[in-house]
Amino acid sequence: MSSFGATILDAESLELSADERAFFRDVDPFGFILFARNIDSKEQVKKLCGQFREAVGRDAPITIDQEGGRVQRLRAPIWREWLAPLEQAQLAVENATRSFYIRFRLIAHELHEIGIDSNCAPMVDIASKDTHAFLKNRCYGTDVETVSKLGRAAADGLLDGGVLPVVKHVPGHGRAVSDSHFELPTVQATHEDLSASDFAPFKALSDLPMGMTAHISYPSIDKAPATLSADVMKLIRDEIGFDGLLMTDDISMKALEGDLASLSRRSLDAGCDVVLHCNGTLAERRAVAEAAGKMDDIAQRRALAALAARKTPTEIDISALEDELKALLNGRVYG
Repeated sequence: MSSFGATILDAESLELSADERAFFRDVDPFGFILFARNIDSKEQVKKLCGQFREAVGRDAPITIDQEGGRVQRLRAPIWREWLAPLEQAQLAVENATRSFYIRFRLIAHELHEIGIDSNCAPMVDIASKDTHAFLKNRCYGTDVETVSKLGRAAADGLLDGGVLPVVKHVPGHGRAVSDSHFELPTVQATHEDLSASDFAPFKALSDLPMGMTAHISYPSIDKAPATLSADVMKLIRDEIGFDGLLMTDDISMKALEGDLASLSRRSLDAGCDVVLHCNGTLAERRAVAEAAGKMDDIAQRRALAALAARKTPTEIDISALEDELKALLNGRVYG
């Protein structure tokens, strides 16, 4: 088979336009991502997922940001409204691991039944008192052991529900004191300190099928943003040991300076496998896809391995899991 396009792309609305269908057929992106603007009802989302896959002629992965808390694209009244992850971890205490498994097994059920088979979670960045507010309550904890255990539970819940996890933000976003959506955070910690803390949860979860980069500069390793840094990519592969498919965070975020085509090419040249582009016009998506081109042999191998990790969901009793989660969280399950 020919290589996939080295992109993950989005759609403008609730269904694909004729131009989008033709574009996706031509560039054959590895996969797709959904946002709130793409979501209206269960039937509509399932139809849109079918349109994505029909356009490329295969069972392409479709991902979403369904962390719970502030970052969830599927919302009430159709879907569950989840507590912020850090709030759930603090409520559950000694039962946190089981509670995170149940949370993400239920999320996987909601996703899988409408055709979504990937989720941009777990997020195993470590929170501290200085972590920027855009990220802090999305974290699972403030220490390596807690974050690693809850990240594993979240990933297992997704995988058991037939949904591929995307661990983020590699190699660690927790020390950032600014929002990478708007500017490039710089983390001045030493390589030694980063290895002992920030990088450790990613090393613990290095067997997961997919990951997403952090748009952060670590001057002790390289001044360039991690997404564009060959040195950081080598660290992710060699020190952290992650050999899964590595996607960029959204290439259009303002943490990165430059035109979309150049940034796309630079990220792949640095060592990313696939470019994630969100919230752009069709012309911008085309520029990204043309610059990214097809996956190289190593990226294609990782892509096929990620797809092979998809499995049929295990059988679950939804009501029983909801009752168990309620008991673990002292009656407070949802946001």
